[in-house]
Amino acid sequence: MDSTPRRKSGLNLPSGMNETSLRLETFSSSSSFRAVTCVSSPRAISSLSSPSKTSSCSDRFIPCRSSSRLHTFGLIEKGSPVKEGGDEAYARLLKSELFGSDFGSFSSASGQGGLSSPNKNMLRFKTDHSGPNSPYSPSILGNGCRVSSESSTPPKPPRKVPKKPHKVLDAPSLQDDFYLNLVDWSSQNVLAVGLGTCVYLWTASNSKVTRLCDLGHNDSVCSVQWTREGSYISVGTHEGQVQVWDGTQCKRVRTMGGHQTRTGVLAWNSRTLASGSRDRHILQHDLRISSDYVSKLVGHKSEVCGLKWSHDDRELASGGNDNQLLVWNQHSQLPILKLTEHTAAVKAIAWSPHQSGLLVSGGGTADRCIRFWNTTNGHQLNHVDTGSQVCNLAWSKNVNELVSTHGYSQNQIMVWKYPSLSKVATLVGHSLRVLYLAMSPDGQTIVTGAGDETLRFWNVFPSMKTQKPVKDTGLWSLGRTQIR
Repeated sequence: MDSTPRRKSGLNLPSGMNETSLRLETFSSSSSFRAVTCVSSPRAISSLSSPSKTSSCSDRFIPCRSSSRLHTFGLIEKGSPVKEGGDEAYARLLKSELFGSDFGSFSSASGQGGLSSPNKNMLRFKTDHSGPNSPYSPSILGNGCRVSSESSTPPKPPRKVPKKPHKVLDAPSLQDDFYLNLVDWSSQNVLAVGLGTCVYLWTASNSKVTRLCDLGHNDSVCSVQWTREGSYISVGTHEGQVQVWDGTQCKRVRTMGGHQTRTGVLAWNSRTLASGSRDRHILQHDLRISSDYVSKLVGHKSEVCGLKWSHDDRELASGGNDNQLLVWNQHSQLPILKLTEHTAAVKAIAWSPHQSGLLVSGGGTADRCIRFWNTTNGHQLNHVDTGSQVCNLAWSKNVNELVSTHGYSQNQIMVWKYPSLSKVATLVGHSLRVLYLAMSPDGQTIVTGAGDETLRFWNVFPSMKTQKPVKDTGLWSLGRTQIR
């Protein structure tokens, strides 16, 4: 029995294990470094009790990332140089857009010797530090070169309108009178023009010219207007008469009186014909009854020079030389609206085919403004100063745009987009104010007339189906033709 007393160990060791199992061996400086790992697992400790056995595994889980293929998505920077500089820039940009600006800046820092853990920003709450450079997304690109969904689709280029007319007709004796309305285009593609004492019909399909009537030396044509079906045409005369003609037979159907002086403007709806005169009155004619007119509308204080029915036939807008724009309905002989913002004669009037109750009007030389009205409440919606006399207005049925013709000083034709009122095109060519305007039945071509005794045809609006720029159809060769 060993007489040397055994020192009591301060360690609480399991049974079968002594302190020698935990001792550190002494190594010389020349020997290779070897350490015995301290473990806390009982299973591992029991395995260490036998010096002949070596532990082949531990309970510490070290994941194997070889199957993650992070390099496929460019999430780990490789040490090898990039073959093409564009690939590296694209990868950095892609990571910035996918994971935020911090990830992009972190990757840049790692390339400069910083920490290289790719998981630093993953699943981390991040405060948006985009600031004023990027008000919409946390991108490092900033406003100047930010890649977004808006910039991925380029803005639609403005529609191109041909600057020159594709057809010019001579119109001798076409009067230079602001208060007359001598040009109209039927739904059957026949253009009517009042020249002096005669009315001529020009068929667009074959350029055939037909003389409809001759009023004689004691009278002259002051206005023409086709019915909506395009079969009959009304003619207002200087003597105050209203004549109705069959356009296909060239035969007069009816003559109606009632005005004391010239009838300068006419307007058909589906059942009746309205006529405005220098005598300040508006007469409504019904061809189904024998009397000359069925009602008289009194409201203007000077010559009536503008008349247009709304597309639903419920309201009639009238403009006069008294600077007033009046709106009437079928159930009253008094105007339901009196709009007095214009400061010059109101000849140019048009109803929107796209929105019920939307009316546009234009003023003369002292006014020069185009004004938009809501006829349900009488409020002015908007206005634009054109800088010149507004002679005519027409609203496109194909697109939400309108065309206006003007007088001094440029005698221009302008196309406007509604409701932005941005200019689509400005066309010039007439040497005098553009007093007359009509639109083709397909809504693509307009014809303008002026005191320079010419009629010019312009391709202005796209077709209703394609909504693409209008090209020259080739039906009419570019040239100058005499209409009679």
